[in-house]
This record gives sequence, structure tokens and C-alpha cells, in this order.
Amino acid sequence: MFVPPATRSIALIDVNNFYVSCERVFNPKLVGKPVVVLSNNDGCAVARSNEVKALGVGMGAPWFKFKDLAKQHGIIALSSNYALYADMSNRVMSILRQYSPDQEIYSIDESFLDLTGFQSRDLIQYGQHMRQRILKWTGLPVCVGIGSTKTLSKLANHCAKKRPVFNSVCNFNTMSSDDLDGLLGQLDVGEIWGVGRKLAPRLQALGLNTVLNLKRASPERLRQQFSVVMEKTIRELNGTVCIELEEVPPDKQQIMSSRSFGQSVSDYNSLAESVTLYMSRAAEKLRKQESFSGSVNVHIRTSPFKPDDPFYSNSLTVPLPTPTDDTRTLVNVALWALKRIYKPNFNYAKAGVMLSEIVSAESVQTDLFSSSQSTLNSSDLMAAMDSINRKMGKDSIKLASEGFKRPWKMKQGNKSNAFTSSWDELMVVR
Repeated sequence: MFVPPATRSIALIDVNNFYVSCERVFNPKLVGKPVVVLSNNDGCAVARSNEVKALGVGMGAPWFKFKDLAKQHGIIALSSNYALYADMSNRVMSILRQYSPDQEIYSIDESFLDLTGFQSRDLIQYGQHMRQRILKWTGLPVCVGIGSTKTLSKLANHCAKKRPVFNSVCNFNTMSSDDLDGLLGQLDVGEIWGVGRKLAPRLQALGLNTVLNLKRASPERLRQQFSVVMEKTIRELNGTVCIELEEVPPDKQQIMSSRSFGQSVSDYNSLAESVTLYMSRAAEKLRKQESFSGSVNVHIRTSPFKPDDPFYSNSLTVPLPTPTDDTRTLVNVALWALKRIYKPNFNYAKAGVMLSEIVSAESVQTDLFSSSQSTLNSSDLMAAMDSINRKMGKDSIKLASEGFKRPWKMKQGNKSNAFTSSWDELMVVR
């Protein structure tokens, strides 16, 4: 079917059940079995195979609540293996880059491609070629949705995934307007990108139950009742591009590093070790985007789920006289804040840090009384630390206050190997 030149063709490529699929690549025995990947400390389901979804296990379901169901149906639970998932994601994104110069990496398992310049091709076949290459080179299954806007491409991807008739590639641009409206009339309004469970009940109360209902609604009227985002969504459903691809992701305005502990801790030293580690991670991210932070926040809390333990939660934000990216300075400030909010005789379950008032390195105003030489030495030292850790592996060089035993380290009792990112954990074929 001929596609008018003015029509955009934006594709969304999404890896199916990403975390579970990554685990199956290196353990084929998991294929066809009910598999769930758990969150930090093996707490909640963050990825589910289709077999687990069919059993009614919801996203975010606490593991302890469906352990009996797991025994009954042989559900295999795995701990999150973020190093493996990040590396597999990078491989998929690098393959997709070969199909269009205009790419937005939307999440760890999703990427938008602008295929407008490729409309002389059969884009359904082009999408199938992407799927086959990604499957062959990484072992990961993907679905492709194509539409004239990002919102429509997300819906097309949903149809590609849920409706076998499309064979995992759905192109709304090849459908007649009547056929497309017929399909949108079958989709629940909650399936729209940016609507979801939160806004769907409000829209349904207005009689807007399907995607087609929302598409035909007045964008101006719903903007008054909701927001400008809702207006853009409606216009995108009607083929007007309101949300462009972000080829270069914007720098983060806040950087947070936080984890629940594998076991509760009550002593200050253990908390200080965790805060040092989290701040070191946050500082690395800060330098990676070539930014400086002007404010440090530290927060700690006990578990809200233990009624027998007294609850305590507190945080403190400390402004910095001069923005910095030096791990040592940021850690010193964080530990200073921790001393002021720490109380003994509490069983702490979580700690975290947040960097804010982030500015680019070029726009930092130095302190009138600071030495330019000390700033230069700091930059050289941080660059050397980052280089060593990239080359030799995470934590090859670190601050001593991070500690070594880490009794608070999160639980990962069923974690698979870092098959692609650690020499010690490479798969061995005998």
C-alpha cells in the first residue's frame, strides 16, 4: 500500500519479557518453563515469562505471597542480574542502530527508530529482518510496532505482541483508516502510552473506554480536565507528531542511588559503608554525563512492614559551597549528614543518597578561595579511578570507607552468572 511522503514512520522495538529472555539465552532449559525474575533482595516479581503470567502472577507481586503457587506449578525464581541485562541491552541497541541513524533508546529493553527515510522499502519485511538478526545475534525475541507517531508506534507494538495475526510486526501505516479505527476500538484505553492504570479509571468514568473513544475526544476539553500531556496524546492518536525522538538523552537533573538491605543493620559503621558505596555509584554517573552537583541528600529508614520494630525515617539535604564531581568530597558531605540523622537502637532496612542542583561542567563557577590546581588534581584523580574501574571491573579501586564484608548487601540467592561481562563467570563448554 502506498504511504504518503508526509506520513512519519516511527518504529518501537521491544524485547519480549526482557529479563526472563536474557536468562533463557544462557540457560535453554528455562525455555517453556514458568520463570520469574525478582527485584532487589529477591522481593517482588519484576519480570515474568508468559507461562507465569498465565498463572495470574502480577507485575510487582511479592515473592512470599506466591511461593505456594510456585511449588504447585514449578515456577523458577531468579535474582536480578543487572550486569547481564545491561550488556545484552547494549548489544540489541547497537544492532538496531544499523537500521536507522535516528534512534532513541527509551528504556533498557525498548528503542524508537525513525524509519521515515526508509518508506520505499516494505517496512513490515524490514521489521522482520530486525527481529531475525537480533534473534540470531543475541538470542532475544523482539516485537516491532510502526506508526506515524510515538504513541501510535507503542500501540502497534502492543498489537504485534498480543495478536498472532501480525507475526510480531505491526505497521499501522499500511492499514486503511477504517481498519485502524476498528482495531483501536478493540483496545482498552489503559493500553495507551502515558495513560495506564492511573488515568484509565478517570477516562472510563467519562465514557472513554477504548483507544478509539479517546482518539475522537476533544483535545482542548480534555486538556482542561487533565493536562497538556493528554492533549498531546490525543493529537498523536490522530497522527500529529507532538513528541519527537530524543536522539541524545538529556542529562539527569537528579541522580539517586538507593537499596534495601539484605538484612537489617543498626550500627553506624554499616550505614556509613552503604552510604559511601551509594554515593560512589552516584558520583560515577554524575561524571559520566560530565556534570557537577551542588546539593547532597542522605536518607535512611527502618522497615515499615515490621510492626514489632519501632519505625524511624529521616533525611537531610546539604547544599555545597561549590558544585563538585569529586567522590571524596561528596562522600564526606554525605557522612556528615548521616551522623546528624542517625539514631542508635533502630534496625535500619534502607539507605540512599541523591545528588541534585546538577549543572554541566562548563557552567560551574569555582570558589574564589579555592585553588585551581587542587581542582585539576581532583579531576585527574577521578578520571583515573573511573578508567581503572572500567578496564579492571567495578570496585577495582574504591574508597576504604565502602568496607569489604558488607553484611547489608542485598540478597541475590538465585543470581545467574555475569556471562558476558566477567572473565570469572564466562560460560564453559565441555
